[in-house]
Amino acid sequence: MSVAAPPSSGSHAAPLVRTEAGAVRGRSEEGVAVFRGIPFAEPPVGELRFAAPRPARGWDGERAALAYGPPPPQAGVFGMDGLAQEAPGDDWLTVNVWSPDPGAGAGLPVMVWIQGGAYVIGMSGLPEYDGGRLAREGGVVVVTFNYRVGIEGFAQIEGAPANRGLLDQVAALEWVRDNIRAFGGDPDRVTVFGQSAGGGSVAALLAMDRAKGLFHRAVAQSVQGTCFSPELAADVTAACAAELALRPTAADLATVDPARLSATGDAVTAKIAQWAERWGRPAHRTIPFAPVVDGDVLPATPWQALAEGAARDIELIAGHTRDEHRLFGAIDGTLGQVTEEQAETALRVFAPDPDGPRRYREALPDAGPDELYERVHADWLFRMPSLHLAEAHVRSGGRAHVYELTWSAPGMGGALGACHGLDVPLVFGNLTHGQTAALLGEGPSPEAESVSAHLRGAWTAFATHGDPGWPAYDSERRLTRLFDTQPAVAPDPEQTSRLLWQDHPFAALPLLGR
Repeated sequence: MSVAAPPSSGSHAAPLVRTEAGAVRGRSEEGVAVFRGIPFAEPPVGELRFAAPRPARGWDGERAALAYGPPPPQAGVFGMDGLAQEAPGDDWLTVNVWSPDPGAGAGLPVMVWIQGGAYVIGMSGLPEYDGGRLAREGGVVVVTFNYRVGIEGFAQIEGAPANRGLLDQVAALEWVRDNIRAFGGDPDRVTVFGQSAGGGSVAALLAMDRAKGLFHRAVAQSVQGTCFSPELAADVTAACAAELALRPTAADLATVDPARLSATGDAVTAKIAQWAERWGRPAHRTIPFAPVVDGDVLPATPWQALAEGAARDIELIAGHTRDEHRLFGAIDGTLGQVTEEQAETALRVFAPDPDGPRRYREALPDAGPDELYERVHADWLFRMPSLHLAEAHVRSGGRAHVYELTWSAPGMGGALGACHGLDVPLVFGNLTHGQTAALLGEGPSPEAESVSAHLRGAWTAFATHGDPGWPAYDSERRLTRLFDTQPAVAPDPEQTSRLLWQDHPFAALPLLGR
């Protein structure tokens, strides 16, 4: 993988667009005007370290927009910290734009992508997120951007605003509102879409007053269902600061080099199991950071906010993959190797109530330890948060469409099933880019191309006119699109898990002990 801009192909024309901050010169790639690395906020370093994002200063003349901006500090997961070090710099907060028609009057729908990464990794320059095919074939303007992750973006730090990563996302959307018309986009037809922590971010944005009016439709893919209470988040920050013999304050932590501070977060994560009695489920799943329900930036959890009508006027797609946990099982070596004891522990920790282990076994009487282990992990972290988001939205009078990706990835001999992250290359149509080969195998199969075409068509149709091609969800029929080689619509396909979790509130996760 590389965060450098790919070589230009197709026409050698160099499109010029004037933003509010100054002119940017991009290039044409296969008929799409592409602009990379445009700053939407000042570098959040020095005096701006741990501050809310500040709009980027203007420039004179033309600014080359040919390469992705440097990513924010990354956790040491999947080698992302090394990738960040290959592209040094502190101009972390930049946007990238793909437009099939950069004329100022084109009025095309706009799709703004928020990448995932468990709130500790994520950079818009990964080849998986190249927006060229989606823009070219879907007739939409695609925008991607960087936001702060890990300690920089989500630690609860005394003397700093909470949820700086979410504030970065709002700032990027404000940049879209103020500038996208010059790239051929319609600022009144903006759809945000994101996956995993990106899906959780979309859910959070739906609940945030600061984001109102900045987007009009939303697609929440595999919503990561973790939100932290301020007490839990502050305790995690205190543990990170203690690694450095510092106080958990902005003044102290700002003295630490960003890369070193990110490595400190890794050090705490590496021994997170020792905090299980204090931090609970996040420690069992190695999740040190998440959006914080601070009452200001994020006034309530997305599920509570949507149930109270916070985003009733926003049209929503929400869904998940069938086998969300398979990828993590392959990574940690538990895939197909789960013991009865491990399954029982997972049910005890992650089921929605103390009686959950018994109820799971009664609801799935033929399930062995592997299926029980995978199901409860997936239900807690992704599947039921996604479904509950749609249910809450519909109950408050909003419109939602629900989907499930059921097509199995051919990678690893099909053992991964319809795993977490499989939807990303399919939605972008990047079937040979980056890490995609591990999921899709060597070369895109006709089946992969078919499922990708269905997903891309649904997402761009939704962004264009609000109809993805299947009926809206309601609390009676619960019609759900199943994406496979032959898409279908089925009533309530996840009824078993839905009934097990129907009374779970997905509240902010608490600090369990002092």
